[in-house]
Amino acid sequence: MSDTPQSGDLATTLLALGAATLGESGGRPMHPRIRPAWPGAVVAAPAYCVNCARADNLAVHAAVTCAPAGSVLVVDVAPPERGYWGEVLTTAAEARGLRGLIIDGGVRDVTALESHRFPVFCTLVALAGAEKVSGGQIGGSAVVGDVEVHTGDWILADRDGVIVIAGADLDAVVERGRARAEKEAAMFTRLRSGVSTVELLRLDVSEVVVLE
Repeated sequence: MSDTPQSGDLATTLLALGAATLGESGGRPMHPRIRPAWPGAVVAAPAYCVNCARADNLAVHAAVTCAPAGSVLVVDVAPPERGYWGEVLTTAAEARGLRGLIIDGGVRDVTALESHRFPVFCTLVALAGAEKVSGGQIGGSAVVGDVEVHTGDWILADRDGVIVIAGADLDAVVERGRARAEKEAAMFTRLRSGVSTVELLRLDVSEVVVLE
């Protein structure tokens, strides 16, 4: 699936299923070091990949001008301890219709990011800025959060983490996610009726030691 008029419906579906469910349904989870920059941040959108030169965010500035509206930037940087993104880039990204940022590195102006309600997922908050002189690369692919991401892959990020879904796998992952959600809904009903997780999941607890 691509970023068509139906993408809004797809994003809603992915967000409703959630990263935890889709991560168990074929989505590839990024390393848990990548977390929301502010509470409540969520995003589901096609990826636009960015590879930055060392300690430099020139490629990020270029990506904001080139990425299709509706994209989420997925950015690889090194070292992570720089503020590669802040309120200035957020304002520019909003004006271009971008949906959010996933970065395996630092950001700053976190209060402003939350005020803008612009979804940012990052590894840390850092004050030191980045240079803007080296080339880098935009489009193509990037390894972010230990996962290889290709431009056009779908990203789902919520408070549980960040999931990558390849375009070719999207329909199958969503179908498995829906099936898993339905199965879990039935499980919740049985749990509320008093059935234990041991019974429900048919767990063998014979080797668990019970102390007096």
